[in-house]
Amino acid sequence: MARTGRPAGPATDTTTVVLTAALDLLLREGAGALTAQRLHQATGVSRSTIYRHWPTPTDVLAGLIDVAPSPPPTGSGDVLRDLHREVDVLCNRLRDRPVAAFLQALTATAVADTAAAALRHRYVEDLLAPFHTVLRTAGVTRTTADDAVASVVAPLLVDALLLGRPTARARAHRAVDLHLSAVAR
Repeated sequence: MARTGRPAGPATDTTTVVLTAALDLLLREGAGALTAQRLHQATGVSRSTIYRHWPTPTDVLAGLIDVAPSPPPTGSGDVLRDLHREVDVLCNRLRDRPVAAFLQALTATAVADTAAAALRHRYVEDLLAPFHTVLRTAGVTRTTADDAVASVVAPLLVDALLLGRPTARARAHRAVDLHLSAVAR
């Protein structure tokens, strides 16, 4: 028996077109541009389709998170070397416009939308996951890992998001050495 009616989600091509345009709008104009009207203007996809699948700017941001690439994990087995590599990867990601702009948009949107606050938390946790993976592999407890990762990553996020300056990569490497040398052995 054939199913009638609309499919549950947008077609793959529609998703690609809308989310590609959404990322472009986000980078050029900020989160305020993620409206159905602006996405319709940028893509030609009907507003009703956009509203049906991404009813709010937060839903568009969630769609972008769902398709965001993440660097593949590669561990050497040397905990400190792996943590230094993760610092470099995160610094590079924060330097690159999409990640920093996306975090800024999530932060701005979260002021008025609690769903965006949860989404921001999810996105940051995704950024921190490689650090936790390295530490978990080394047998570090969750509490110790949380404290160690915060001591390394928090200053990088402050640099990139609040101060608008390049991340202090060397400082983050020193923080790894200072806070994680004892944990890694």
